[in-house]
Amino acid sequence: MARTEPGDEPEVHEMQFSRALEAVADPIRLSIVVQLAASDRPMSCSAIELPVKASTATHHFAALRRAGLIHQYWVGTSRMNVLRTADVEAAFPGFLPAVIRGATGEGPEASADSAV
Repeated sequence: MARTEPGDEPEVHEMQFSRALEAVADPIRLSIVVQLAASDRPMSCSAIELPVKASTATHHFAALRRAGLIHQYWVGTSRMNVLRTADVEAAFPGFLPAVIRGATGEGPEASADSAV
C-alpha cells in the first residue's frame, strides 16, 4: 500500500508562480520535470536519470515538491514521483506545457518557429 507523508506540498491556492519558475530554472530540476512528463506512470527517484548523487537529487526533488510541481509518495521502499499536472494547470494555465516545450524544443510553437 502506498503511503504519503504530510508535508510541504502546497495546496493549489498556495502555489507561488515565482517558486515554480525558480524550481524549473535549475537544469537538474528541469530534467526531472521533463522525464516525469515523458512517462505515462509515476517514476521512482532511482528511475529518473540524473548526473548527481542521491543526496543532491533529494534536494532537487524537495524543491520541486515545495514548489507544488510534483507529488511524492512511498510504495514499499521506493519514493515515487508524479507531476501535479492538473494542479499546476489550475494554478498557472499553460505553465507546464510551455516549460516542457522550451526544454525539449517540441510542440506547435517549436514547429512554427523552425518554419520561419
